[in-house]
Order: sequence, then C-alpha cells, then structure tokens
Amino acid sequence: MSIPSPAEFPDSPLSRSLHQPLLLGLFLPIQSGGWSMSTLPRTTDWSFDYNARLTRRAEALGFDLAFGLAQWLGKDGHGGATRYRRESLDSFITIASLASITQRILLISTLHILYGNWHPLHLAKFGATLDHISGGRWGLNMVTGHSIDEAEMFGRVGHFEHDQRYEMAAEFVDLMEQLWSLDDNLTFDGRWYRTRNAFVSPKPRYGRPVLVNATSSPAGIEYAARHSDLIFVTSPAGAQIDAALDVLPAHTARIRETALKHGRKLRTLINPTIVCRPTAREARAYHDAILAHADFGAVDGFTGRRSDAQAWRNHQREQRVLGGNIQIIGSPERVVDDLLRLKAAGIDGVQLTFFDFEPDLEYFGSAVLPLMEQAGLRVPAHSTNEE
Repeated sequence: MSIPSPAEFPDSPLSRSLHQPLLLGLFLPIQSGGWSMSTLPRTTDWSFDYNARLTRRAEALGFDLAFGLAQWLGKDGHGGATRYRRESLDSFITIASLASITQRILLISTLHILYGNWHPLHLAKFGATLDHISGGRWGLNMVTGHSIDEAEMFGRVGHFEHDQRYEMAAEFVDLMEQLWSLDDNLTFDGRWYRTRNAFVSPKPRYGRPVLVNATSSPAGIEYAARHSDLIFVTSPAGAQIDAALDVLPAHTARIRETALKHGRKLRTLINPTIVCRPTAREARAYHDAILAHADFGAVDGFTGRRSDAQAWRNHQREQRVLGGNIQIIGSPERVVDDLLRLKAAGIDGVQLTFFDFEPDLEYFGSAVLPLMEQAGLRVPAHSTNEE
C-alpha cells in the first residue's frame, strides 16, 4: 500500500525545504570522536547540550535538516587511542528531543528496525506522535543493519542476507503506512510481521513522516524508490572529490530512473566533510594537521567489523581518518565550486560534517553560505535568529 508522501503536501515542512536548489543538512556528532579518527584537539563533543547548540545554530543559518547516526558498540568503541565512538547518544531519542527546542528544521532519526523486537505498530504509533509534536518535522532513516557484531548484541544467531533485509523492511514500512492511513482496525498477515485489529491515532499531518534510506546497493535503491523521500548515497569511488564526481552522475541517474519506474521522485543526499579556511594553503594545513594526529588503531577497528555493507569499500585507509563520504578541502570559493559540481552530478542535498563542529560550522555560515546564495545553490531562508 502507498500513501502520500509529505512532499505531496505543498505546506509540509519537507515541501518547504525542497524549494531550495540544494538541500543543506548537518550530520550531528552524537558519538564521541564525531566523524574523524584523529587526536588533534577540538571542541567536538557527543553531549546533548553540544548537539542542541549545533542544531539551533544550523536552524538559524537556514539549514534544512539535522541527522543523527545510530550504532551499537562494545566498551571500547572502535578502539584506538581515542576509543572512537565509545560514547554515543541514541539517535531515535536524541533527534526527537530536538523538536522541543527548534521550530523549522527537519529532524531525522536513524533506527535499526530489524534489531531486537521492534514491531511496525510500535514505530507507527511513536512516529505519528513525533509527527504531531514536531509539526510534521520529524522523519525516520530506516536502516536494516549491516553489522554482524551489532546483530549478535540483540541475540540474533546468524545474519539475514543483504537483499532479504530490504524485503523485510518493505513489509515493515507497508504495515506502518497502512496503520498511518486506515480509519479502521487492521489485520495484517505478512511473511515477517503480523497484527490483529490494530489501530494508530492520531494520523500524521502530511500523509506520513518523512522517510529516508541510506544505501547504494541495487536492492536498497529499489526499496528507497518505492518507500523513501530522501536517499542517502555514498561515492562508489571513495572520498576524493574528483574521483567521486567521475562516477556520481551515472549513480544518481540510476536512482532517478528506478524511482521514475514507480512514478516517484527520490532526492539524493551525500555526506561531505568540509575543511574550509580563507585560503587553499590554510585549508590544506588544517587537513594535514588532522592527518598528522591520525588514530589508525581506530581506523583499523572501524574497518575490521564483520559486515556486508557495500557502500564504503573503496574508501582508502587515510581517507577514513578525516571521515565523510566525500571530502571538500579548500577556500570558501573552492567549497562552493565543489558543491556546484555535486549538484551538476545529480546530488540534491548535502549532509555536512566537520572536524571541529562548532567553530567550523560558524565559519561555514559566515564565509561559505553567502557565496552559495550568490551561486544560486541556496535561497535565503527565514531565520529563527536563535543561537
């Protein structure tokens, strides 16, 4: 069953964001170490207060989205000198909590729907509640879980095969959509999920909450084309921007074509890590300092997980120190030029990460955003004027 996307409601928060030529999001560092495996000193912090400040500042700057990562790790995180990501807030709860201190920005929680005993009825009720609390600004990045180690934490013996996980996710979201739309009790007898005489109220304000998927595999793209509003893609060629731009046009074209087969429009997001300073030399020096303090023990722990993920296989060991699916390094003018090239390659939006989030976000807002507006990548948005 398919119900209207919030993108089909002209007054929905998602539709208002889609008027921007390039969607602008912030990938919050709700985990220790943020997105970079380096011991270079910085302010980046996993605490709720720090991430709340970042979200409010991003909203004041006109950002459209804020995302949070979800993960399950042992006592030393990914290891290394930093015990990378040992501390982490839960994405579902943290991002939902930000609704009470923001007014405009879309808030996207990530949740492993196949871990533990999640039932679609739980999430349909929780999602409808958050939809009303946020005024239609809450969304869900539904992930199926590629890590065998994470699955075993929840008592799962063995690992669901990659494509089967997307079949399970499709049934999960189909049941949720029926619960969000039907005015009668629902009895559902699926392959993996069942319910009898279930009902959810209130109904979401704009059809359903915003749905997001993070994938680059054929099965994942097919799932996203049927069910998602936004798809979070990776570069098949690694994090170096020129290499990524060589392959992204064909990759994004396949995604658009798959969505069109189902009569839908799917917007693509990608995650650049931004290293920006007034000059190229200063930006390169900042980048080199981050790498000079690389925590390769954490890098090796991160890449050594038991996983069948297909999206990050071409990222080089050194590239993982800084993080990000792609890396944009240079002056404000160079950053805007690379963002223009990403848009030309079929990317509809960017989820930004930084090494030192608070000062780097502030510099981005003062030095890069005005140039993005001049270049036609952004239309000035009404600010909340709250910091």
